[in-house]
Amino acid sequence: MTSTLDDTATTPTEGGVPELTHWIGGKAAPGGSGTFGDVTDPATGQVTKHVPFASAEEVLDAVAAAKAAFPGWRDTSLSKRTTILFRFRELLNARAPELAELITAEHGKVLSDAAGEVARGQEVVEFACGMPHLLKGGATENASTGVDVHSVRQPLGVVGIISPFNFPAMVPMWFFPIAIAAGNTVVLKPSEKVPSAALWIAELWREAGLPDGVFNVVNGDKVAVDGLLTSPDVKSISFVGSTPIARYIYETGTAHGKRVQALGGAKNHAVVLPDADLDLAADQAINAGFGSAGERCMAISALVAVGDIADTLVDKIAERARGLRTGDGRRSCDMGPLVTKAAQERVSGYVDAGEREGATVVVDGRQGDFDADGEGFFVGPTLLDHVGTDMSVYTDEIFGPVLSVVRVDTYAEAVDLINANPYGNGTAIFTNDGGAARRFQNEVEVGMIGVNVPVPVPMAYYSFGGWKNSLFGDTHAHGTEGVHFFTRGKVVTTRWLDPSHAGLNLGFPTNA
Repeated sequence: MTSTLDDTATTPTEGGVPELTHWIGGKAAPGGSGTFGDVTDPATGQVTKHVPFASAEEVLDAVAAAKAAFPGWRDTSLSKRTTILFRFRELLNARAPELAELITAEHGKVLSDAAGEVARGQEVVEFACGMPHLLKGGATENASTGVDVHSVRQPLGVVGIISPFNFPAMVPMWFFPIAIAAGNTVVLKPSEKVPSAALWIAELWREAGLPDGVFNVVNGDKVAVDGLLTSPDVKSISFVGSTPIARYIYETGTAHGKRVQALGGAKNHAVVLPDADLDLAADQAINAGFGSAGERCMAISALVAVGDIADTLVDKIAERARGLRTGDGRRSCDMGPLVTKAAQERVSGYVDAGEREGATVVVDGRQGDFDADGEGFFVGPTLLDHVGTDMSVYTDEIFGPVLSVVRVDTYAEAVDLINANPYGNGTAIFTNDGGAARRFQNEVEVGMIGVNVPVPVPMAYYSFGGWKNSLFGDTHAHGTEGVHFFTRGKVVTTRWLDPSHAGLNLGFPTNA
């Protein structure tokens, strides 16, 4: 996915560039550390805002605000909590285009993709509106004579969320609607590259009637991250990002006694069998490989062509890729820029390396005519063929619009290839053979699987998460696993005595 620990602090420059704030205790809180990061428009390369980087003390202020708000929010009835959540849902539905425009301006993805991101996040809000049902416990009457037993789930307290740049709205919404509906309070640390969506959401929560301190935002770098990881008042951490950072988050958070769900990187494969509809497979390879400029943890970056279909399939994908229009996401383009200049250079460097190592560059996105003003951070759709599994374009998560074609002779080779990969986030198979598809979903060692579906992101009432180095921790995001992550279980055994139970009995109680 992406690092959130980049050390990019600067001091503000002259020229009237707006300064953003934190959001602490229900109001905007200007940054006090004196260090800032630049927020750029990826389509033009221009600095549009400065974002404050929180000091350790500012992180503690946000945590303290969340801690102070917790008892009152925990004790607010479920019906009142869900009323506020429903109000937030309605406000978000009405104003979703505003949020999509903010995302495009800072991330670069085209407006339709940004709107889709907001819609997928809203699905989790809607799921969380059912929290009264999701928190229902179980009960057994007369488990022992005159003894009843029931179970309940209760909130943790202050929870921390550390989110990546590629989904400024959707990924935080995987976590905070469930956490808040369950009675927790939240401190969100968004990516410093795309901070405005989180602050916009905080304002929306206030408009929906959320009490002050229940939802807080601290912007920043590693100082802010470490502040959340080490604070004894933060009970859990939810993270999405690159695998090295996910491992750091998991190890540091658990060492400080926290629950951690840390979703890491990916190298997602799509297997195309000889019996597949090759036009469908080519269309979906384009959608999954180049949507959001490949900056998705569920992007298909490795296409595994089985048998003698590879030449035909590559030709079909190349034809479609050459027809895509790349440029400013606010224009009529199919694909926008990468998020930063560093990302552009990194992706182009991987294509350079693949070419040196012997891959065939079928479609080259390093140069082209891009529909944008200024010096945006563009790499067009790039298709590499004859990619070997020892090449860096295959082994590494590129996080850009680069689709690598790996050729194998058999279905078994394709499955072995996927299972040998250290990542296990998502995969797909394209086939018209139901038996092969059923076998694939049973044998492949990956957390999320698509059958003729290229980006198998589950609906909100299922849980999102991978296997192997794509997940650190035992709990996936949203769905019932998300509810369990943000709550703790209690079992209560009760007996109300009446006169018939009088008398002493020192023997160990039994189920008689």
